[in-house]
Amino acid sequence: MSYSIKDLIYKGEKSGVHGWNTLEGATFYWHPDWLHIAEDITGHSAMTGIAPAKGKTNKEAAETAIVNHLNNPK
Repeated sequence: MSYSIKDLIYKGEKSGVHGWNTLEGATFYWHPDWLHIAEDITGHSAMTGIAPAKGKTNKEAAETAIVNHLNNPK
């Protein structure tokens, strides 16, 4: 399966943290200072780190990084 930004469900922003879900239930969070898989917040270790392109710290760059991660898991 190939993902696109249309496959992300934007959950909104709270205290500067933006959240997305996929239909399969994966959860992602982004803040201008970080981007990671939700398991990091819950104390679980993520299988791989994900990050927006160097110097890109906006919502659109975060969405692109999430889609790239979904399409190219390590």
